[in-house]
Amino acid sequence: MSRLRSVLGLVLLAGTAGCASLGLGEVVQAPRISASGTQDARLDYIGPSVSNPLGAARIRLYARVENPNPFGLTLANLAGNLFLQSTEAAQVSLPLGLPMVANGDTIVPIDLTIGLDDVEGLVGVVRNALDTGRLDYRLNGTVGVDAGALGQPTFGPMNLVEGRLNVFD
Repeated sequence: MSRLRSVLGLVLLAGTAGCASLGLGEVVQAPRISASGTQDARLDYIGPSVSNPLGAARIRLYARVENPNPFGLTLANLAGNLFLQSTEAAQVSLPLGLPMVANGDTIVPIDLTIGLDDVEGLVGVVRNALDTGRLDYRLNGTVGVDAGALGQPTFGPMNLVEGRLNVFD
């Protein structure tokens, strides 16, 4: 019996050493993020105000977030840059704290307001978009997760989500 315990102890020790050599990126898979597909992203123009003399763009994106892991985790944060028609429009830093079930997915709304006087060249982009009713967007960046005992890895930079906004005024 003691020999069996010794063999089992060695097997467990070898298994533990093997797990310790794995990086978190090999244990925790990155969430997959894409445009919702069921809800349209949109941009609304907000007229001039004291705080935004040229007006502002209110943007709502809908991202589908999938947890490919066989265990639950928390989508902790998302950070990156939003591009409208290839023009950098805003830096994004969102604390999320969104619980994700194992192998599950959810739709996450991402709301942003961008003062048009903040970004050179954005006024023309929004004016053209108002004429056409559509605007291409891309959100590049990183996503952080909290996987409990497996750690808090950050994935990226990567293309997080892209698509077309419906433009309303």
